[in-house]
Amino acid sequence: MKLQYVILITLLVVLVSATMNQAIGINGVKPINVNDPHVIDIAKFAVNEYNKQSKTTKLTFEKVLNGVPHTTSTGTIYRFTLSATDGSTSNKYGAIVLENAQHSLKLINFAPIHA
Repeated sequence: MKLQYVILITLLVVLVSATMNQAIGINGVKPINVNDPHVIDIAKFAVNEYNKQSKTTKLTFEKVLNGVPHTTSTGTIYRFTLSATDGSTSNKYGAIVLENAQHSLKLINFAPIHA
């Protein structure tokens, strides 16, 4: 009878742990909601800033694919993957954007993701 209780408690712990990890995300970081208008605005900002800095390629934002936020003492750093088109081809890009406490944005990095 005691063995049955141990097995039951172990199963409950595993189930609760898996549920918590899914709700919280990996390492306590919850993934961004790719449909959140604020996240989409930040991704569009990243593409627009890239376009300002680029001498050759002009991209058009398509959608946010995934990402995670990271809160720091200076604000929130958003790391995400997005898709954008150069007019003929859709590609994936990685972007890192800092949003400070005053909600101003700064593009930290923007680069194509090669498969």
